[in-house]
Amino acid sequence: MKTLDIYEELKGNSYPGRGIIIGKSADGKSAVTAYFIMGRSVNSRNRVFTETADGIKTEAADPSKLSDPHLIIYSPVRKLGNKTIVTNGDQTDTIYELMDKQQTFEQSLRTREYEDDAPNYTPRISGIMHIENGTYNYAMSILKSADGDPSCVERFTFTYSNPVAGYGHFIHTYMGDGNPLPSFEGEPKKITVPNDIDEFTDGLWNALNEDNKVSLFVRFIDIATGEEKTKVVNKFSKV
Repeated sequence: MKTLDIYEELKGNSYPGRGIIIGKSADGKSAVTAYFIMGRSVNSRNRVFTETADGIKTEAADPSKLSDPHLIIYSPVRKLGNKTIVTNGDQTDTIYELMDKQQTFEQSLRTREYEDDAPNYTPRISGIMHIENGTYNYAMSILKSADGDPSCVERFTFTYSNPVAGYGHFIHTYMGDGNPLPSFEGEPKKITVPNDIDEFTDGLWNALNEDNKVSLFVRFIDIATGEEKTKVVNKFSKV
């Protein structure tokens, strides 16, 4: 698979929507993830990421401007033991609750489908990172309609065992801007991942479209010790 420069990939797409990146740092020491949200409407742009005890949640930047919390207020990142869950919707909670009952990542997502936002039928994208005894693996998933036909739900899961240092995978909701918005197609894109969380955060944030970007979360987890470093960037300040 062709390896992409993630910054150039983002610069070339004014509206990838929401995106998940998971991989391993170039020095092989850190499990890396990033999640960003974008918006075209006032309602979807009116958001910030707020850190929680085990991850982040979305909140209204200005509660007085929140017209519809459905599909925009959720917890994108949660931890379950030695697993980190990253998604673009409230399926984070579904994965957390069902995996806590011994179901697998894939089994838990069989209970969900694409978002109910016709005519876009936005895909649900999800990822999970597992670190144990100095080993690391991850998986990514997309639930989508069949080329815009809501009668069929397509479910794809991609797993990566002992991932290669310096590389990761990127999956996002839309191929680009449009009406309706065209859903992501194919398998997650292979990208390069650096060693430094500040470099990665700045590079991603600066590459996202200035008008449409809203918030960005980046986390590096030391595979040997479990120590975490987290960066959150919000375009808007909470009122």
